[in-house]
Amino acid sequence: MSTAVVSMRNIVTRFGRNLVHNDVNLTVYQGEIYGLLGGSGSGKSTLLREMIMLLRPESGTVDVLGHDVINIRHAEAAELRKKWGVLFQSGALYTSLTVAENIAITLKEYTDLPFDLIDNIVMAKIGMVGLPELAAGLYPAELSGGMVKRASLARALAMDPQILFLDEPTSGLDPVGAEAFDNLILNLREHLGFTVVMVTHDLDSIWTIVDRLCVLGDKKVVAEGSLDEVMQSTHPTIESFFKGSRGSIRSRV
Repeated sequence: MSTAVVSMRNIVTRFGRNLVHNDVNLTVYQGEIYGLLGGSGSGKSTLLREMIMLLRPESGTVDVLGHDVINIRHAEAAELRKKWGVLFQSGALYTSLTVAENIAITLKEYTDLPFDLIDNIVMAKIGMVGLPELAAGLYPAELSGGMVKRASLARALAMDPQILFLDEPTSGLDPVGAEAFDNLILNLREHLGFTVVMVTHDLDSIWTIVDRLCVLGDKKVVAEGSLDEVMQSTHPTIESFFKGSRGSIRSRV
């Protein structure tokens, strides 16, 4: 059995009177690409934010890389953050900084590396995600949507993370760009060996790069496992995702 790197148990999340999660359970194993699926408002991104300590559930346990992130101490949390990278849906690049400066932020904050070595690492990350060298000196407003995604990914990879958290990574990309980005994630995972936790509703990503997934419905996980295992479920949420017209077309490709 592979090692569990993320475990969420009995998660209850509430915003005011709005109950988002009611007894959510899921497990992510080392080295896999794990998808978080569900309809709008099902709390996919909320779960990811609870994993990375940006939100706190009302109750339950969240374990990431062997750490209880709900009751973690400040110093321990700072060390844990070095072990993951995050790509937010919008990219979340600092608009006043160049691509290179955005990527260098984490290295300057968490390491004592000399500036010339940081510059070398930054350029290596830029090349790793398939951006040209000239992108280093560009500002986010000068980038295409696909370049913003890749620059944000380079920043997420700056510290050589054990886990990469992706929130709707192909959102806003055309089909060609989305496929290229999916292939990039696959290749990087193969060569670097990290685990990926990915919030997505992109059927192509689900069919082509996700190893295991969970589907949220009725405020909990209604199915978890490989795509074949999940599709055995007759829950209405699974039916609507994978057995509607779009899912049926994709399954025949």
